[in-house]
Amino acid sequence: MKNIKRYLALITVFVMCLAAGANLHAQAGLATPPQKKVVVPPTADELAKLQSAVESNPTDLVAHQAYIKAVGIANPAIEKQYEDWMKKFPATAVVPFALGDAFEHAESPKAKPWLLKAVAIDPKHANAYMDLWGDADRWGDFKAGHKYLEMAMQADPSNPDPAFYYANSLKESDPVLYRKLSLDMAKKFPTHERGAQALYWLASGSNDAKEKLAVWEQLLAQYPVDKFIWSYSGALSCFDYLLSTDPSKALDLAQSMTNSKSSESRLKNWAGQVKLAQNIVRAKQLIADKNPGEALDILNSTKIPSYSGFNEDLAILKAKAEEAAGNTQASYDTLSRYYAKSPADDMGGELKRLGAKLGKNAAAVNNDIIKILNDAAKPATGFTLDQYLQPGTASLSDFKGKVVLITYWFPGCGPCRAEFPHFENVLKKFKGQDIVYLGLNVVPDQDEYVIPFMKKSGYSFIPLRDPKGRDKGNLDNGNGAPVNFLIDKNGNVVFSKFRTDESNEHSLELMINSLLKGKAI
Repeated sequence: MKNIKRYLALITVFVMCLAAGANLHAQAGLATPPQKKVVVPPTADELAKLQSAVESNPTDLVAHQAYIKAVGIANPAIEKQYEDWMKKFPATAVVPFALGDAFEHAESPKAKPWLLKAVAIDPKHANAYMDLWGDADRWGDFKAGHKYLEMAMQADPSNPDPAFYYANSLKESDPVLYRKLSLDMAKKFPTHERGAQALYWLASGSNDAKEKLAVWEQLLAQYPVDKFIWSYSGALSCFDYLLSTDPSKALDLAQSMTNSKSSESRLKNWAGQVKLAQNIVRAKQLIADKNPGEALDILNSTKIPSYSGFNEDLAILKAKAEEAAGNTQASYDTLSRYYAKSPADDMGGELKRLGAKLGKNAAAVNNDIIKILNDAAKPATGFTLDQYLQPGTASLSDFKGKVVLITYWFPGCGPCRAEFPHFENVLKKFKGQDIVYLGLNVVPDQDEYVIPFMKKSGYSFIPLRDPKGRDKGNLDNGNGAPVNFLIDKNGNVVFSKFRTDESNEHSLELMINSLLKGKAI
């Protein structure tokens, strides 16, 4: 997977935020545009001391970082100072690396030249290669980024960071090697968080049920949930998966976690998961025992987060209870409302079955879904934004008569770059049809990246410049990215704030079909 570094770093933060009571789904990760920091200029004496600390030991990265923080990365004087230090300490790779690293973390286009100077002095500078990888992704040069990542791993084989990211970079291009290297991570780094993280992603991304469970089992056995955040997250993901496939085993897992040496907040979370699993086990048994009314009471009182992977299963289970209670129409309505918001094949098949029971053919079921979509559609807030690839502006109204896919992004957004290939996979199926793909860059400070990114990456969206402070109305991204919208041919918002990954590309295809061809199911 391209650009995995920034993406997984954000997911790590997301996992920690959810540790008190939520499951993890990679598609929930959002990037927040970098904020400019107000720097209080140091006094002359303070500056002199910081300069002296660097000059007395130019290999001290901490001294460099203190100096850069005090002066401010946006201060034009800082590059002049480092050019002087490069002349004074020409054999010290830390000098250009310190500034390049600071620029890279600020997602600044100025990073690359300084990092290249660092590896020219020290060809074994693994951290500089890691930064060059992150920088290359923002330019859309994924091939070069992969090469830098490989060089980082070769420069420092004992470092788990490049080993982990290198393994993940092969997920799509060489899945067999990706699996091998991910399992090797657990062998080479049996006590490091990266080893747990490698197993977590291997299990979560596998389509093989047996492999998923085996890797989760290894993760939980090797990396205690009370010590490793990715093991804790793996336990939550495993629970979520089992809740759909084998609720009794999900209950066993949750109960075992309540006996772990975890924090109070995590134990409270697991107690909630125990209750959830008990409800699902009990509801299924009640339906089997022909007591659907009581099952429905339990299911209606069961609340789970909107990002939980069990939401679709819960909707289907509620519909089954309603049907078993003799209310097929209510069952059909429950699934219709859910499907219209988030279409999926399994639910579509169930809807057709219920529709047939009510005397509806496939066309009638489709019409019902289209009506729900049309009733909920609202005129999209218009905009006129500067273009990058050609002079002038583009307005939303320019595309009336076409379906419009809008994604908010910025070049430094890892989750955005992770989502782009899945959009491309879907949109290839509609080549030559009336659909437009717009990418609104919410960080104009990163404008320098945009045109090179488009040329190098080969992605097909039309990039537009989204200035800060614009009133976005019902197309508001909430200062996050990626955030996505689908607008119909009449300029109405129909689908909002959905996400697309390898597991649900077909859901996006169904959404587009419903707007483009009136075929929702």
